[in-house]
This record gives sequence, structure tokens and C-alpha cells, in this order.
Amino acid sequence: METTADHHTRRSFTTSSPSSAVGFTLLPSELIEKILLSLALPELVRVKYLNRSVSRIASDRAFLREFNALSSSATWLFLYKKRSWHRDAVLQGFTSGSSSWFRVEIRDPIRPGGGESLYFLTAAGNFFLFASNSRKEVIAVDLAARTARTIPPSPLGPRGTSSWRRSGMKLVVSRSDRNKFRFMFGELVDSRPVLFLYSSETDTWRSVEAREARGGEWSDHIFLNVSNGPEENLVMGVRLSDGLDPQPVVVRPRFNAAEGGGQQPPSAVGFSWGNVTIDRVHVYGDGYTMVVRSKGGDGGVRVLESMELWGLDGDNRKWRYLSGVPVKIMEVIRKPYKAMVGCVEGRREIGRINGVLMCNFEGLWDVVWVEYDVGRKEWSLVPVPDCKMMGLNLAGIAVSSGLTMSESP
Repeated sequence: METTADHHTRRSFTTSSPSSAVGFTLLPSELIEKILLSLALPELVRVKYLNRSVSRIASDRAFLREFNALSSSATWLFLYKKRSWHRDAVLQGFTSGSSSWFRVEIRDPIRPGGGESLYFLTAAGNFFLFASNSRKEVIAVDLAARTARTIPPSPLGPRGTSSWRRSGMKLVVSRSDRNKFRFMFGELVDSRPVLFLYSSETDTWRSVEAREARGGEWSDHIFLNVSNGPEENLVMGVRLSDGLDPQPVVVRPRFNAAEGGGQQPPSAVGFSWGNVTIDRVHVYGDGYTMVVRSKGGDGGVRVLESMELWGLDGDNRKWRYLSGVPVKIMEVIRKPYKAMVGCVEGRREIGRINGVLMCNFEGLWDVVWVEYDVGRKEWSLVPVPDCKMMGLNLAGIAVSSGLTMSESP
């Protein structure tokens, strides 16, 4: 655990004068290594070349393995924002435990042409996916290698940015090789649920029709929302251990009005423009649903009232109420908004579920990030600094696993 003294030392040499940095390099190597392990990856890259001794520690393979193990368990929030839809794009990342946003440089590997319009789809590890609206292509960026590749069209053909649904797709980095990934999404094709799976290893797509689930263990599955109706959802489960030979299944959970908040009022899926008739918004992701309730006011203004987390029931037939965000946290985040978008990300490997809301009021974007510890059944509020998006367009949001360093010499 990072002590107050460690945190002070960490902040002093990452944000202050060169003389402070020189003083840091005079510390014992064991203490330097401990502090370096507590940094977010952009901070480590920034201080790695302070001098030869720090570079030697930060380049050691044993250090990098330990750093990557810690960093990969961290959770990041990424925002892609633009001043206009064709220029001045910025990808920013923030991780809990840090005190500021980090600018993620993507311009060099992508090099969009004149008038290019990109939308940020999703991220995992060091990989980021963007959709080109003009070319109707998906571009995969590897931040570690500073490279980009165009993914061939799926069997459904070229797709514009409006065809992609955040809760219906997933990017998965290989457990055995961080340089490989799988990208998958679920769609209804002639009323049949179909999984589309791309492998970076083979640079090819596969499509597999999903079958109805008959119960089972879900610990090794990821979930894609194929369709979200007012009465019933269609959720696809894909077992990670199946690799490139997936056997997807579907479940059709419904909401039980007797649980959670009782009688269900009209709802919107994933996005709200402050319509006074919409009292709740459902934000889906990874087999969970965040139910966000609000109250209306004058001029289309709404105020957050409560947030509930729901998960799949054991019989796969309904959503099961798990927990609600405590009142003491809601008192902090109960703010007005006119538009809202969000995402939910489940980290089953570390037993935590993250819910993020982007709330817009009079052109100002405010970030709400809550985290639920499944084992302890406890909620926490992640303090997020100002993302400085006044007057900017949000062109994508994702919650992702941590960035890692290359362990190659």
C-alpha cells in the first residue's frame, strides 16, 4: 500500500522542478523501485530517463514483469473528445489513484487524412479501436508499438459509426501474448443472434450463430448485449477459453418490477436527453445493468436520484438486483444534467464492477465514476478531476484494463 510519504515523493518528482528530480535519483535504489511501481504508466515513461540509474531500474525485466502485473489490474477511463468532428481530436485517460488526466497520443499511428472523422469504440490493454465514418473502417491502434492496422470488414460489410453499440462489442487481449487480441460483437441477422469474431493473429473474421443457454457457469464468459427492449433483453455469452472456436449462447433476462425500485417507469437505453417522461436510464455492459433514476425539473433539466446495479440471475430468465449506490455517495454526485451517456465494465478477475456516467449541463461535462466490490459488497466513489470538455464533442468513451510496458530488451 502506498503511504502518505510515498505519495508525496511520487507527486514531487513527477510534477515539480528539475532539482527535485535530481534529489529523487539520490534515494536508495530499493525506495526508487518502490515508488516507480506505484506510478501510472505515463508517469513511468516520463521519469524513466531522468538518469542512468532510474533507466536501469525501469528497464529491468523483473521490474517490468512486476510493474505490468500491477498495471494490468488497474482500471482506466478513456475519453475521446473533439472541438469539431474533423479536427483537434484528443484521447485522454485517467486511472484511480492518479490526480490528473493523461493525454494519449494517437495522431502519429493513425495519421487520418483530410476531413477524416474518427469515433472511439473500445479499448483493452494497449489496444484501442476507432471507427472511421467516412471510410466505414475499423482501425486498431497499438500504443506500445506505435502502430495501426485497418481491420478487414466483417461478414456484415462496411459499417458506419452509428452501427456500433458500446454494450454489444468487446475487445479482448490474449492472456498468453499481449500483442494479440480478439474483437467481437453480437448482432441480430434475420432475427437470429450471431457472434462476429475477429482475430488479430489470423487477420480474419468468423461468424457463429448463438444457441439458447441451458444454465451453466458464467465465470469464464464475456457478455454482449445484442438487443435491449423495454420488456426483455437479448444477451450473448462467449466463453473466453473457447478461443477462436467460440460456442456462443444467449439468455433473455427480464426485469422484475417487484425487485429494486418497484414499479418500472419509462426508460431509455444508455443515453438520455433529459426528456421529462424518462425517469430511468439503463446502462448495459459485461452482463450487468446500471439503472439510473432521476427527477425532472424546468427546461428539461434532470437531477440524479439513485443508481442500482443488476446482474444476470442463475436461471438466466431475469435481471437480479445486486445493490444500490449508498445515499452518502449519491449526495455527492446528485447533480443536474440535460444529456447523459454511460458505460458499465465488469472486471471479474479482480471482483469489481465500474459504472461511469458522463453528464452534460449547459455545455459542461461532468464525470461520475462509481465502483462496486463484489466480494465485500461495498461501493466507492472514484474522484475524477475536471476533464476540461466545456464546449467539446464526446466522440467515444471506454473503461478498460491497465496499460503495460513492453518487456522486450
